[in-house]
Amino acid sequence: MSDKSFDLVVVGAGPGGYVAAIRGAQNGLNVAIVEREHLGGICLNWGCIPTKALLRSSEVFHLMQRAGEFGLKASGIEYDLEAVVKRSRGVAAQLSGGIGHLMKKNKIKVFMGVAKLAGGGKLTVTTDKGSETLTAKNIILATGARARELPGLEADGKLVWTYKHALNPPHMPKKLLVIGSGAIGIEFASFYNTLGAETTVVEVMDRILPVEDAEIAALAKKQFEKQGMKVMQGAMVKKLDRGTNTVAAHISVNGKVVKQDFDTVISAVGIVGNVENLGLEQAGVKQDRSHIVTDEFCKAAEGIYAIGDIAAPPWLAHKASHEGVMVADLIAGKHAHPVKPESIAGCTYCQPQIASVGMTEAQAKEKGLDIKVGRFPFMANGKAIALGEPEGLIKTIFDAKTGELLGAHMVGAEVTELIQGYIIGRKLETTEQELMETVFPHPTLSEMMHESVLDAYGAAIHF
Repeated sequence: MSDKSFDLVVVGAGPGGYVAAIRGAQNGLNVAIVEREHLGGICLNWGCIPTKALLRSSEVFHLMQRAGEFGLKASGIEYDLEAVVKRSRGVAAQLSGGIGHLMKKNKIKVFMGVAKLAGGGKLTVTTDKGSETLTAKNIILATGARARELPGLEADGKLVWTYKHALNPPHMPKKLLVIGSGAIGIEFASFYNTLGAETTVVEVMDRILPVEDAEIAALAKKQFEKQGMKVMQGAMVKKLDRGTNTVAAHISVNGKVVKQDFDTVISAVGIVGNVENLGLEQAGVKQDRSHIVTDEFCKAAEGIYAIGDIAAPPWLAHKASHEGVMVADLIAGKHAHPVKPESIAGCTYCQPQIASVGMTEAQAKEKGLDIKVGRFPFMANGKAIALGEPEGLIKTIFDAKTGELLGAHMVGAEVTELIQGYIIGRKLETTEQELMETVFPHPTLSEMMHESVLDAYGAAIHF
């Protein structure tokens, strides 16, 4: 096989693409990967990882301000935004460099350039040195997505930001407007609000965090407002009037348009798949609203697959990685299990954290299922009280007839770590009886998971 001919070429080196390439190489395939910007993609460089580094800094800052609650003394507590951002960028750079090492370790050929399907299992790759043609028996498209920009709300990097500007801010907002209350919007709202920005969140739906269970979203909203955040639900930003240093936002709410001034706006109104200039039409690859249409095994056309944010939701890094493994195994002739969207957990790293998997209570009822719902509050858990984190809730939903765990929803400290227990339970088709018979360690936050299951069947011990 020539140095331009491969068993598998992956386009895009984000958490879907680079994982697919590694698994392909592990399966004995001759693999190449094409990346136009930086290894690790948006997730490692401008998404999941650097945002968590920022949020960790704001979390520590928040805890330092609460020192007196823990019998500690601290005065003159301040933050250095430049240093906070520098740490975040350093974390991203460290992990991005690690991807390069993994490519070398697995003997994956890396092409830094822009790829385009050329038909017949060929791709053209344009680099700073010119163009070259690669031949591939199989192609995985993992080009990801970018921030959606609405007319009139386009980012300028000064007054109006996307997530990229918010990760490397030109200034510290004093009065901040966040448009959109999905995970990205709420995480940035939480970060800047904790550092002292007067923060307003505008959500067009009738509640924030619209993909979450309504009860969990309501509890989160209560905590955000307790922290000083202003939340406007069922509202829409109609227009932005940009001045020299301020933005006047025209916000429609309850049938009226109110005008408010801000010095910074973050637009977090969804994503658009990076489908342009890939040669999809010529290759017979179908699209639906900027995302590639695939079957359950991520196949888009003969010899062409699409994974991650360029394909179907949920648009989450861990879903992309799992799809990458599945497709690489499929190409290698191994037995592959399709990814089930309903088994993919969603995690939001605001304060308090939010995590969920499976059906919400409303979704279960809409399906006409007979359900049992359990709840257990953080305030009844010894570890949560000892940590000084008594605000939160764990909610579980079961099929009353079969005992199947239909969904689990959490808000509170460290729930993004706790949710994995329920994910494994669902994967193993665990029943309520098996969860009830499981011994959870004490004192831990995970005990609340046990108690929530017990509560669904009227057997909670500590509440």
